[in-house]
Amino acid sequence: MSIIAWLVLGLIAGFIASKIVNKSGEGMLLDIVLGVVGAEVGGWLFSLFGMAGVTGLNIYSLLVAVLGAVVLLWAYHALIRRRA
Repeated sequence: MSIIAWLVLGLIAGFIASKIVNKSGEGMLLDIVLGVVGAEVGGWLFSLFGMAGVTGLNIYSLLVAVLGAVVLLWAYHALIRRRA
C-alpha cells in the first residue's frame, strides 16, 4: 500500500476507534497515528488467529485497523488513567 493509502486508512480507522472508545476524536494527527499503528496491531492480532491482516484499502482492512486501534486506545486510556 502507498503512504497515502496508509494515511487514509489510518485516519478513518483512528477516527472510528476514537468514537467507539471515548465518544470524541483525539485530534486528526493522533487519530492517524492510532489508526496506522492500530492497523499494525490489528494485523498482528489477526495473524495470531490465522487470519489475514491488512490487505489493502478495503473494508476488511478497515475492520482490522479499527479493531487494532480500539485495542490500542483502550490500553492508552488505561495507562493515562493509572498515571493520573
